[in-house]
Amino acid sequence: MTERRLLILFGSQTGTAQDTAERIGREAKRRHFQCRVEALDSYDVANLINELLVVFVCATTGQGDPPDNMKMFWRFLFRKNLPPTSLCQMDYAVLGLGDSSYPKFNFIAKKLYKRVLQLGGNPLLPVALGDDQHDLGLPPRYTLHYLAEDSLHSDSSLLQPTPPRALPSELHPFAARMVSNQRITAESHFQDVRLIEFDVTGSGITFSAGDVVMIQPQNCPEDVQQFCQLLRLDPDKCFLLKPTEPGTALPAHLLQPCTIRHLVTHYLDISCVPRRSFFELLSHFSTNELEREKLQEFSSAQGQEELYSYCNRPRRTTLEALWDFPHTTSAIPPEYLLDLIPRIRPRAFSIASSMLAHPGRIQILVAVVRYKTRLSKPRRGLCSTWLASLNPEQGDVRVPLWVKKGGMKFPADPDTPVIMIGPGTGVAPFRAAIQERVAQGQKGNCLFFGCRQKSKDFYCQAEWEELVTKGFLMLFTAFSRDQEEKVYVQHRIRENGQLLWELLNGQSAHIYLAGNAKQMPAAVAEALQSVLQLEGGLSPSEAEEYLSALERSQRFQSETWS
Repeated sequence: MTERRLLILFGSQTGTAQDTAERIGREAKRRHFQCRVEALDSYDVANLINELLVVFVCATTGQGDPPDNMKMFWRFLFRKNLPPTSLCQMDYAVLGLGDSSYPKFNFIAKKLYKRVLQLGGNPLLPVALGDDQHDLGLPPRYTLHYLAEDSLHSDSSLLQPTPPRALPSELHPFAARMVSNQRITAESHFQDVRLIEFDVTGSGITFSAGDVVMIQPQNCPEDVQQFCQLLRLDPDKCFLLKPTEPGTALPAHLLQPCTIRHLVTHYLDISCVPRRSFFELLSHFSTNELEREKLQEFSSAQGQEELYSYCNRPRRTTLEALWDFPHTTSAIPPEYLLDLIPRIRPRAFSIASSMLAHPGRIQILVAVVRYKTRLSKPRRGLCSTWLASLNPEQGDVRVPLWVKKGGMKFPADPDTPVIMIGPGTGVAPFRAAIQERVAQGQKGNCLFFGCRQKSKDFYCQAEWEELVTKGFLMLFTAFSRDQEEKVYVQHRIRENGQLLWELLNGQSAHIYLAGNAKQMPAAVAEALQSVLQLEGGLSPSEAEEYLSALERSQRFQSETWS
């Protein structure tokens, strides 16, 4: 893995820029960067052409002059004989520290940003301008301009359909109609797992086995209502977002104009566990001394253990944290919401069906995430809970989605046998592969499936059994709780070693593994090595190398998640 190196160079007159540069350096080290922080004039400027990632932090003094400890650097940078490609391999960012009461506000930062750009540098973001006159030092990235009542949209009109002929993507998802939402585990089973089908007719979407569908989830109406009440926001207020600084791009995923309700429902991730920076920014709004002290503690280096036990260990959400600081929360200026709370990220699901078997449809297997921590309210997965709550029998239900190429590639030659190991919802991509291969008349399909109990969570049982009867599938099941001794897929692999060795060695089969990334992948690899030793007569090191060679040649592929 390439070493992540970051150089932070500062030009400071009173020490503020140096202090800020050192803070950025500490944050970078927390994120595992190899990081150096230096004054601009202490740095050997001839090395700048070799730097790949640089953050400049600089103040402006007097009438737009550079600070004393960057004057030599400044003279060098503005030499006329520097070629325009000098810094073409550098990614960079510039943070200016200034005071808007002076006419040449952040003049040095703006000029430095332009000059590095002229020399071929690639800016990571527009120049960031800190302002000493501003309450928080940094103004918000955007301001909200409220619109008159008569320009309100209904919230549904903000869900624009995909532009014609544009292939669905993150910026232009397809509003797919949910066709069915079926629970496929017994009602008495602790885990709610759904087989959900979407109609993607007319979207232009195509996919193969192994591909993934990306789904853009949303917050539930109760949480949205609570959030608006806490912050004293009118959910039906309509606004336009405008960048504070020219050159700052508007959030690409947010439609304009927009209601507060739409912003909170579709954009702000109020159910994520807040980061340290959330508490730091929140502390600046606090009008309550007790709350401010606690927020400052959470954002300090010394308070990290306490923050971890407050937030990360119990998986406390942003909304719940806001409940705990009511005075501060009610004082949050709405224009800071986009700086304070990250956007909702799309979730990836393995596609569990083939277009050859279900034309114009996408099916997914969704385990509804729900678990307990020390907090009284159970923790719920945002996307899986939202999907499970949708009922297509009660009207037209639309879900924004698009498809991405997956990591797993199945053999181009349908005569190549495939061994698929997919316990739990790990079976999803293999259902797609089996449907695809069966539609092509291919019989060399071998599936190892594991779950807890045959009567409770044996997903797609009737489908597998029918394919076994027709000779399209060899099926090996492990029901871990149906007998006293727990039995898992790795046990079934060892029991069927002779067949696996024949498929691998005699018929050049491919092996695929998908599912939960806890102990399962290592246990399966160990079982496969055991088969190679017992049936193939290989030594332990030869068996390990055999598996590694299969991985290198893409004959052994795995996709696991935590």
